[in-house]
Amino acid sequence: MNNFTYCTPTRYVFGRNAEAETGRLAKEYLGDPKKVLVVSGGSSAKKSGLLDRVMKALHSAGIDTEEMEGIKPNPTDDRVYEGIALCRERGVDAVIGVGGGSVIDTAKAIALGVLYEGDFWDFYAGKLAPEKALPIGVVLTIPAAGSEGSGNSVITKLDGLHKISLRSDFALRPKFAVMNPELTYTLPAYQTACGIADMIAHIMERYFTPTKNVEVTDGISEGLLRSIIAVAPRVFANPRDYDARANIMWAGTMAHNGICGCGRTEDWVSHFMEHEISAVYGVAHGAGLAVVFPAWMTYMTEVAPERPARFAREVMGVPATFDDKSDALAGIGRLKAFYHSIGLPVTLGELGVENPDFDLLVKKLHEDKGEIIGGYHKLDAEATEKIYKLML
Repeated sequence: MNNFTYCTPTRYVFGRNAEAETGRLAKEYLGDPKKVLVVSGGSSAKKSGLLDRVMKALHSAGIDTEEMEGIKPNPTDDRVYEGIALCRERGVDAVIGVGGGSVIDTAKAIALGVLYEGDFWDFYAGKLAPEKALPIGVVLTIPAAGSEGSGNSVITKLDGLHKISLRSDFALRPKFAVMNPELTYTLPAYQTACGIADMIAHIMERYFTPTKNVEVTDGISEGLLRSIIAVAPRVFANPRDYDARANIMWAGTMAHNGICGCGRTEDWVSHFMEHEISAVYGVAHGAGLAVVFPAWMTYMTEVAPERPARFAREVMGVPATFDDKSDALAGIGRLKAFYHSIGLPVTLGELGVENPDFDLLVKKLHEDKGEIIGGYHKLDAEATEKIYKLML
């Protein structure tokens, strides 16, 4: 086991009607702000009345608000610049994201950029590490990205379509996260499925590791994966099953709050590869991950089959034959079948990418992430091209 530091300062307020607590939480945990920027996505939060309830809670606590709506999936830098300018012009001293990962990631980037005199993209480009930001709160509506409990943020730079993940231990972690599973009842089935694939991938990026003797962290990861796969069918059978929705929502947070990575080297190649696909082709991130991860695992059966074989046995229930490659391939088959069962693609064609430009994807991947990438097994451009082609 490696040395590690683990701290999750986010206060989670979980359950029915939890959004009514937003004003109190903002006052207590965002530094008693005079004015907050409320960042939201499409029209669903407004149509459902959630946005009004959040605003009422904030105003009842004596907090003024500014609004920024219309954040889309795969959020882009232009909206971040817009939000930074708005905060500076209106004297905003905290930011609250009402939505899913795209909204929360945008809120984080805005909060970071307001206190920096240069271009906020300097942080995403790796020129600087985040040290301070406006305090951030979250009202979660889509369990998927885990951004409500992490210090991470993913933004796409429109110039060149560079989709970059910024990782921060503390500066960008939300001070509080309001989590009401009832807010997820009306999510479309495909969006729910994409969220499930995203949280599974967050665990697996940490689970596939060369680090030995991390039995406790392995056990947490395997238990979460088995639970997600077991509970998921109940969500699709009855979208208003509160307990099923609650378990999926909490699993999304646990998948990405760092607990599954304690004491070990992480991988993240599959996320990097998917970021290029969604940046270029505009696909849903979770759907892209359902295509990428089985292809990456298939490649690993040839070069490093130990962990894919363990995943197959401990998570997917493949009977052990003690032939790692055979067991791993059986596990990948079961994972693909699970993704199909919840309506997700497992090939680029099923994803809607009929004629992928592999040269472009590989070029952008290694421009953004370096010549050699990967924590579980090191990969160069020749290897990543092979993995992309396995997605066919």
